[in-house]
Amino acid sequence: MSRRRVLLCFVVTCAFVAFLRAQDSTSRSVWDGVYNDTQANRGGSLYGEQCARCHGASLTGGEDAPALVGGVFLSNWNGLTLGDLFDRVRVSMPADQPGRLRREQIADILAYVLKANEFPTGSAELDYRVEYLKQIRFDATKPEKQK
Repeated sequence: MSRRRVLLCFVVTCAFVAFLRAQDSTSRSVWDGVYNDTQANRGGSLYGEQCARCHGASLTGGEDAPALVGGVFLSNWNGLTLGDLFDRVRVSMPADQPGRLRREQIADILAYVLKANEFPTGSAELDYRVEYLKQIRFDATKPEKQK
């Protein structure tokens, strides 16, 4: 085999491996227990202080703020990532002073929202780094196990 062919084969193999890793990196879902109860409890307190006045104490929405639980919320975010939701909160919330919340606080509030929507808990806290959150799919319904 010529060197050029060996090099081409190597490049194609590397690209294929990178593709498989990228596919695998988004194989996590909100159904995989991506937050824990401790974090969700902190998020509940923060939600009460920072979000409830607009989104309602029970996350069902207000006059100008959408619900953060239920079918409409789930379908609006279905197929996106937790990173997308995190970024939306980071740049636009709270409405009266966007950007005021620290990244850790946003992650805690998202954990609370996940719990309120009955997504399962896990052992680790939800990360506050968006590059990791972009690897977690927001699936409105639990995906069926592949055979």
